[in-house]
Amino acid sequence: MTAFLSVDAKSVEPESGAPAPDRLISGDPKFRTWNVEERDGGLYAGIWESTPGKWRIVYDEWEFCHILSGVSVIAEEGAEARTVKAGDSFVLRPGFKGSWEVLETTRKQYVIKL
Repeated sequence: MTAFLSVDAKSVEPESGAPAPDRLISGDPKFRTWNVEERDGGLYAGIWESTPGKWRIVYDEWEFCHILSGVSVIAEEGAEARTVKAGDSFVLRPGFKGSWEVLETTRKQYVIKL
């Protein structure tokens, strides 16, 4: 077994999802998630994609994101909204509360630590 793992959507079947109904603000966003790594202790890595829509987000986890394609607006309560697009990288820390709005279908690479 190799210790090198490529983060590639072709390597796993995607899981389908959507925001919880009580978090949905607008639209009908649909998610696809290619979770290529899952380790004991709550570490996850993979690719996530969403179609347009807006929903509330609350983070208990730490997440690194790198946007591969699309355009989204991430708004933290009490702070200025930020538009993210292909090439942008950022971290959402535990305690983040706000909204995620997908303007153009967005795909990101992620690493999550619970």
